[in-house]
Amino acid sequence: MTIHLRSITLRDDKPLPSGFPFDVPVIKGLQTLNFTSPITFFVGENGSGKSTILEAIASAAELPTIGSTDTTQDDTLSAIDELGDYLKWVWSKRLRTGFFMRSEDFFGFAKRIGSEVRYLEHKLKSDEDTHDGQSDFARQLSKMGYANEYRALKQLYGDGLDAQSHGESYFKLFRARFRPSGLYLMDEPEAPLSPNRQLTLIAMLKQMIDQDAQFIIATHSPILLAYPNATIYNFTGDEIIETDYDSLEHVQITRDFLNNPESYLRHLLQ
Repeated sequence: MTIHLRSITLRDDKPLPSGFPFDVPVIKGLQTLNFTSPITFFVGENGSGKSTILEAIASAAELPTIGSTDTTQDDTLSAIDELGDYLKWVWSKRLRTGFFMRSEDFFGFAKRIGSEVRYLEHKLKSDEDTHDGQSDFARQLSKMGYANEYRALKQLYGDGLDAQSHGESYFKLFRARFRPSGLYLMDEPEAPLSPNRQLTLIAMLKQMIDQDAQFIIATHSPILLAYPNATIYNFTGDEIIETDYDSLEHVQITRDFLNNPESYLRHLLQ
């Protein structure tokens, strides 16, 4: 079992500035988050701060972003970058292998890859030559660069991530980008997945963990949260509390509803 990122701690040697994200209650009250399992889940209501901390880890780790723009060019992460300077990081191995993915950014990433593939196809098929005055050899070298990039994208993504359903595109992305000994940060990866597909994702996570990958995942899914021996941090109020699976409100409400949906619906719809 390999843990690459072992902990983050809010520094106590300088005061926090005002404004987002420093005014998020769990940030102001943050002490130390220890990562002791290959997979750690962040769970809590929207606005609880779980995505903010996940983004801070992604920014500080300088991981590639699965989105329409890279981490360094993502305006939504500009405020988060500063937060990383106020955190202490303990690594067993500092690495760049892995990625950060927010579910809502996936469509942008799929379109970005599709656009790049179509651009390269156009450049390779075009009879127009923008290298006026250059030799045939120089023009062939230019074409070779486009061809190599095109082959690399086709090898990774086939006909493109926008050529299948959202769920199938997800798994094509994971198969293309998962690498051993990586750090993977995922924000609500269950969003486009059916319950059966979420079980498939669990199996894929297990395969990668067996190859020394580490995952930190923000989720609402009781299915994903059931992963054996995972660490679960519950974001509630101004606290982050390590919690067992059966004590989670997400799990209790889902279980109670499935056991007696008529009772819940009767109260809601009256």
